[in-house]
Amino acid sequence: MAHRIAFLGFVALAVCASLSLAADPANLQDFCVADASGNTRMNGMACKNPAMVQASDFAFSGLHIPGNTSNSVGSRVTPVAVTQIPGLNTLGISMVRIDYAPWGINSLHTHPRATEILTVIEGSLEVGFVTSNPENRHITKILKKGDVFVFPVGLIHYQRNIGYGNVVAIAALSSQNPGVITIANTVFGSKPDINTDLLAKAFQVDKSVVWQLQTKF
Repeated sequence: MAHRIAFLGFVALAVCASLSLAADPANLQDFCVADASGNTRMNGMACKNPAMVQASDFAFSGLHIPGNTSNSVGSRVTPVAVTQIPGLNTLGISMVRIDYAPWGINSLHTHPRATEILTVIEGSLEVGFVTSNPENRHITKILKKGDVFVFPVGLIHYQRNIGYGNVVAIAALSSQNPGVITIANTVFGSKPDINTDLLAKAFQVDKSVVWQLQTKF
C-alpha cells in the first residue's frame, strides 16, 4: 500500500511539473524593461536595472502620424513593439498602426509568435486568413469603421483597401516580438535563392515564371 501511495504521488508530481513547464512563465517582478545595451543572449531581452528605469521606457509618441504608403504594395506598418517601448519586454503584447492607400494591401504574411486582433479606424477593409492543410479554408470578411477581426497565430492572412480613400487600422498582437514572415518576400526573395526547379514544381509553373518573380524580390 505504501508503495502504491508513493507511486501515485510521483505521478502527480510529474504531471504538475509537465504542466508548469508547458505554461508561459509569469513575471517575478513588476516589469523587466529591455536593456538594449546588454550582451546577455536569452529568449527575450535582458532587464535594465530597475533603479535606472524612466517613464520614457514605457512610452511611445507618433502613432497619430500617417505612414508613408508610397510603395509597391500601397501600405505602411508602424510597429510599437519592444524595440519602440522597452517596457514591453516580457509582457507579451505589442501593437501596430497600418495605413493603406486606395486599393493598397498588407500582403500575405504570418506572425509566428502572435495572434492579431485588428480594428478599422477609418475606411473599409477586406481581410482574410487561410486555415492549415488539408482544408486550406479561406475565411474572409469586409470590415467597416469600428469593426474588429482576429487572425489566429501562425496562419497566413492579409488586408486590402477596397475603396478610393485611405484606410487606417490599429492591431494588437499577443507578443512583445510577434515576428512577421511575408510570403512572397520569403519564398522569392530569400538569400541565397531557393532552387528554381523546386519552386517551379511547388507552384506548378514554368521556371521562367520563377526567375521573373525572383528578380522582383
